[in-house]
Amino acid sequence: MTMDFNQHVIDRFRAGRGQVGPPFEDARLLLLTTTGARTGTPRTTPVGYLLDEDPDRLYVIASAGGSPRHPDWYHNLRKNPRVTVETGAFTYEADARVLEGAERDRVFARAAEADPGWARYETASGRTLPVVALEAAGPPAPGTARPGEGLKLVHDAFRRELAVIRAEVAASGGGLGAQLRINCLAFCRGLSHHHGMEDAHLFPHLDRQYPEIAGVMARLRREHEEMARLLAELQQLLTGDHLDRAALSAEVDRLTAEVEAHLDYEEENLIPVLDAMAP
Repeated sequence: MTMDFNQHVIDRFRAGRGQVGPPFEDARLLLLTTTGARTGTPRTTPVGYLLDEDPDRLYVIASAGGSPRHPDWYHNLRKNPRVTVETGAFTYEADARVLEGAERDRVFARAAEADPGWARYETASGRTLPVVALEAAGPPAPGTARPGEGLKLVHDAFRRELAVIRAEVAASGGGLGAQLRINCLAFCRGLSHHHGMEDAHLFPHLDRQYPEIAGVMARLRREHEEMARLLAELQQLLTGDHLDRAALSAEVDRLTAEVEAHLDYEEENLIPVLDAMAP
């Protein structure tokens, strides 16, 4: 990608808080900021990423679009492994670790199974594409100081991930690859964590400050319980020995409808309350 195109994507990513649009609307994209190996100045690059079983780890692949040379960001993090990751909803520091041997081969095989484009890039490049783990090195900072807007950013990230998963399930054919299983399980884990944080911290605070919305809070808690049941059913389906793609597709569609209705209701009722509070 040219520098001008990169900057265009960066600008759209930040303006849209993680939403870029065509041709990346169905892609997992983040902004990776490294420290220049020779200049020592920050350099930001949009890159695709893979989810992992560990919620504090992501993977990026130094494909450079099939170029015979490693991308600059790869050389930068080899010298300065502390990087910054922007997801749209959050920004956090991470430590970059280049995978070696069997670990690298296992993750790359997973990526190529999910998207054959990675294998085509490797063939075109004539090199072994490096795979880099980005391991969170600190707590994430929200993308905004306004709590209502912050809630919307997190919700939109869940919406985008659900849309990508539905497209992946539809394109998976008769089987279900390892990466798609991980993507589905990561979504379940992330939504469960989000609801757990709300139940433990946000909701009790709103109970105390705004007793007049007790009915809204009761409904949201009931919906959390229902979605916990749906997530448990999906996880059980994903960890079974014989996964039926049609059953998975139906389960993901059912979960999507429930989640989107819940997020819409929560935003309608809580964003005005949250934005009335001090940051």
